Amino acid sequence: MCNLGGIRLDTTGPVNKRPHTVVITGATSGIGQVAAVRLAEHGARIVFVARDPARAEALLTQLRTVNPRAEHSWHRADLSQIDAMRRVSDEIAAREEHIDVLINNAGAVFMHRTRGANGLAATFTLNHLAYFVVTLRLLDRLRRTPGARIICTASRAHRFVGFDFERLQADGIRGYAMSKLCNLLFTRRLSQLLAGDDISVNALHPGFVATRFADNSGFVWRTLMRWRKATHGRTPEEGARTIIFLAEAAEVAKQSGLYFVDCVPTEPSTAARSDADAKRLWQLSSSLTGVDFA
Repeated sequence: MCNLGGIRLDTTGPVNKRPHTVVITGATSGIGQVAAVRLAEHGARIVFVARDPARAEALLTQLRTVNPRAEHSWHRADLSQIDAMRRVSDEIAAREEHIDVLINNAGAVFMHRTRGANGLAATFTLNHLAYFVVTLRLLDRLRRTPGARIICTASRAHRFVGFDFERLQADGIRGYAMSKLCNLLFTRRLSQLLAGDDISVNALHPGFVATRFADNSGFVWRTLMRWRKATHGRTPEEGARTIIFLAEAAEVAKQSGLYFVDCVPTEPSTAARSDADAKRLWQLSSSLTGVDFA
């Protein structure tokens, strides 16, 4: 487990120094909420995306309590919809001149066939395409910040599948595992494209965490997952530690394209290390969203 003793954002210097701005998706519950609050406690200004206004306002109140000096804010969007991804990213870019850390954390598993307005599987769209669109639409703001960091929440579940372009729209656990493999292939390809920039991009497995994960599933699966989370799950505090580590630790400032488990670089599956699949996934993602690297 990560040792986070002594890790803090750099908030020293003149009183008028610009605070670190952290943009995070999936922040209103679970590990995302813990990460947002802890980073705010350490001096960060948090900008987050949320779908539920009540949850968003509750988190905003919490952030203002732990760090009242920062102008925290939130933007409303359903990140399972491509139009919403594009709109909210552009809204954030219009308001933020600099972004120090982008944390792609929104995700879910949909056990039954769930398609959005674009006809794409909700699991693939939310878990992968949202990372792709939000990151690329905010890339200019990250480039304005020396040492900016991009963090992608993936999962050990990526090891359960081999990459299959014919099964990207799968539902259930297979679709979830495929989307997490997409997270790692995206991280790999983006780190290659950013080789000439002062921006790092890394992915992580937070562990099996007792959060709201799978609570939107059917009765049988929801009941099974709740039992497993109660008996084997990490707390959100434990699950958030690697996110916080990647956002703050000086020793990872120049590391990029890696996959971390408990704050330690770990080799992902063979499928996650395929440059050919990473490039092909990138091309498909760009075609589906109308967004590309610039």
